[in-house]
Amino acid sequence: MRSVWPARQPSSGPGVLTVLTDQHSTDSEERSSGSVLSPAAPIAEPIADVLARLQLTVADELFDRALTHRSYAYEQGGIPTNERLEFLGDSVLGVIVTEHLFISYPDLSEGQLAKLRAAVVNSRALADVARGLQLGGRIHLGRGEDSTGGREKSSILADTMEAVIGAVFLEHGITGAGVLVHHLFDALMADAATWGAGLDWKTSLQEVASLGGHGVPVYVVSESGPDHAKTFSATVVVGDQTYGPGTGRNKKEAEQKAAAQAFAAIGA
Repeated sequence: MRSVWPARQPSSGPGVLTVLTDQHSTDSEERSSGSVLSPAAPIAEPIADVLARLQLTVADELFDRALTHRSYAYEQGGIPTNERLEFLGDSVLGVIVTEHLFISYPDLSEGQLAKLRAAVVNSRALADVARGLQLGGRIHLGRGEDSTGGREKSSILADTMEAVIGAVFLEHGITGAGVLVHHLFDALMADAATWGAGLDWKTSLQEVASLGGHGVPVYVVSESGPDHAKTFSATVVVGDQTYGPGTGRNKKEAEQKAAAQAFAAIGA
């Protein structure tokens, strides 16, 4: 078996969870000062260190499976992939985030809660968290996927992040998965709550531009870099003013960032 996981701490055997009381609350408070245009940065710490600090052990074989992309499994003759764990982790993440938002924001409507959840449970947010945890370097990828920049693809990183959450859930149940999710996502949820209508910057910009008589925002997008690692840059023209640029790994992300800048200027 490949060695991909650090040795377990002697004091914490399989299936044993010690919850660090208020650990996730402290981390959230420390990182929740980000502005609307500068969301709290994902935790920058290897996944092994995070789980060790939270005392969340995962069996080597299970963690190995959480990191196994289907391209690698195919090259190895059809070994199990992380797709079932991804499916499980997606549901677990959704439940934990939804419960947190429901309890934390009792005055928000169903639609507002759905927007907050979408700001956290999406491929871009998950991929950013995965990058902070350095998951890309641990994923088992097929040679072809690896050679075309698969370790930095948001879709692969997001799926792997969900698979890791699924693995933690299998070992420690909803309580242990909650410890991990809160540790990784509380700051993002707190930031999202301050964004208000800006959860969808393009829609919010269109609304404020219309109210101000500025007409319909016009986006101009350019791209650079090789096909497997393109960078997109967008500006948005509102009235006679140009705002941006916003940059991202796809057109939508770049446009949203440009819209956020314009919204901050016009809607202030």
